[in-house]
Amino acid sequence: MKLYETLEQQLKKEPNFVTDNGELKKWVVLNKAQNFDEELIGLLLDNADLKEKFFVNVKDTLVFKQNLFLQFLEQKNYLNDSYTQYKNKVGLTIDGKFLKQRNEVALVWPFKDCILEGGQSREEQKREEIFFNEILAQDEITQLLEPKVLTNAKLYDANGEKAFEHFNRDAELNKQRGLPENTITDNLIIKGNNLLALHTLKKEFAGKIKLIYIDPPYNTGNDGFKYNDSFNHSTWLTFMKNRLEVARQLLREDGVIFVQCDDNEQAYLKVLMDDVFGKENFINNITVKVKSSAGFKTINLGVMEVSEYITLYSKNKGKTTINKQYIETSYDKNYNLIVINPNENFKNWKIEKLNDIIETEFNIKKYPKKLQKVIREGLSSDYAINNPDKVFRYTAINDDAGNETIIAKNHSLNNDEIYKVETSKGERFVHKGQQITFFSTKMHYIDGKTVPGEQISNIWTHLRWEGIANEGGVKLKKGKKPEKLLKTILELTSNENDIILDYHLGSGTTAAVAHKMKRQYIGIEQLDYAENDSVIRLQNVINSDQSGISKSVNWQGGGSFVYLELKKFNETFIEQIKEANDTETLLNIWEQMKAKSFLNYNVDIQEQEQHIEDFKQDTLDNQKALLLKLLDLNQLYVNQSSLNDPEFECTEEEKQVTRDFYQIKN
Repeated sequence: MKLYETLEQQLKKEPNFVTDNGELKKWVVLNKAQNFDEELIGLLLDNADLKEKFFVNVKDTLVFKQNLFLQFLEQKNYLNDSYTQYKNKVGLTIDGKFLKQRNEVALVWPFKDCILEGGQSREEQKREEIFFNEILAQDEITQLLEPKVLTNAKLYDANGEKAFEHFNRDAELNKQRGLPENTITDNLIIKGNNLLALHTLKKEFAGKIKLIYIDPPYNTGNDGFKYNDSFNHSTWLTFMKNRLEVARQLLREDGVIFVQCDDNEQAYLKVLMDDVFGKENFINNITVKVKSSAGFKTINLGVMEVSEYITLYSKNKGKTTINKQYIETSYDKNYNLIVINPNENFKNWKIEKLNDIIETEFNIKKYPKKLQKVIREGLSSDYAINNPDKVFRYTAINDDAGNETIIAKNHSLNNDEIYKVETSKGERFVHKGQQITFFSTKMHYIDGKTVPGEQISNIWTHLRWEGIANEGGVKLKKGKKPEKLLKTILELTSNENDIILDYHLGSGTTAAVAHKMKRQYIGIEQLDYAENDSVIRLQNVINSDQSGISKSVNWQGGGSFVYLELKKFNETFIEQIKEANDTETLLNIWEQMKAKSFLNYNVDIQEQEQHIEDFKQDTLDNQKALLLKLLDLNQLYVNQSSLNDPEFECTEEEKQVTRDFYQIKN
């Protein structure tokens, strides 16, 4: 037996070292070893092989070889609960064996037991991402995910930017939507790391969000989400998992989440969401046509990629309601008959062919033969849409249509009479063994007008992606979504005053549509888009922006939102270091870091000072890299628990907005 197997068996003899799932608590063992725990050392001494390996005899005294033991514990082949077991492979596995070795399948990826900080703040930025391992450093994870101090609060309404005073908590509105009376009712835009912002929202909004839509980075290498490691799938999955887990906590029991993605990660995403939300809560995969196959691109060989996918899950499928929704269609040629006198008693109805009516009424034959068909079809369409209660088609009557309908069907086969049957769904007319179905059943109120329509399916081809560049008065190359897409999503699964969340807000499409459709919204964004920022877009919305869905919902402007930021700490120094253009600036930053920042626990300032001349002679890139390594990356933002700590220099305004948000009395 290999030594590490021997060690694992020996350590599992102590119940305190074992999880409920039978896995070894590696972090506990590490802690015990670092403190020369007698219980641990006793277990090791009880086994001859372990005694020989981890102890040395010094003058008849056994000395614990602590460093060797710790190194052994950390080696990559040891302990099944460590992410390092899978560090070099991505694949479908179960019990550590890959798909080719087993019939069962499970998704496993490197860093799956880690937290990915995801601190990118610019689209073009290629940042060395920060990973935290839950098993080895749970205290760091807890600290990282604590609620944060809020800063730079502003109110935006029709009169422009205003100083923030307080959050609104409309008790009557909250009562109507079944939420605690003290729930914030303001629209919120939060700037900062979205993982930390989501955890910041938990105290106020856990279990209150009706709908989440996200359009995350697709991990294509061309979407601004670029990593320096070779585990692209693993990194992306970890990034998504960390955020989906807290997103689920924010959802109401009847809440839903839509995640848009392309082929690059869609299959992995589905398995991940099965894990986070449960297979039983999967609702649908929606295929969305996002581009046309026409044009120069069609010269390429193979099948054109014109679609993306939206994966839809609920928190509790049994409590979720999907609203009926219709999309506009064209005239159905099968509706080719007409009742000439629909206002008379149905027994006296006269039925004609629609084409005959068109021929007579519009004198089609006066046109050249080549044009007659086109003209006839166009006029038939217009006539049917304008006279939906007169135009009809025959449809089959099924055997389960009800006794009265079946009787009427059988009677109508023997004569030319029309029969009427009263049903729970209204009147039903039967003629010649078939049902008379009027075109009015195909007419629906869609986007502000009554048009032919059909119930929406899981294939969406009704959305226009061309010409959306200027929607909302902002642009977002390769990432912008049409407002009509979000309108469709919001109508399917939410109602007025429901709370909508998008934590990859981008140019603000979700928030803009929610604003126009009278939903409360929370948007989170960490990237800087300057003039194409969501704040700019929402100001345009308040000032009666008429692009996108505005006309279909009769948008006239108005409303407000509150803008907030997570208060930065070490993150500020990171940004300053990256912006620096010379050594002198970096030296000034170093002086500030010594005085105010949190440095890594193993940083010796005196030792750094002794090598300052060497630092000055190094390249600018190396200088930046060194300073970045000195910072404690677990102190990027200020925790709410440090609000009154003078070391963090929180202003009175910051204290006010933070206390108000978390409802802290003192």
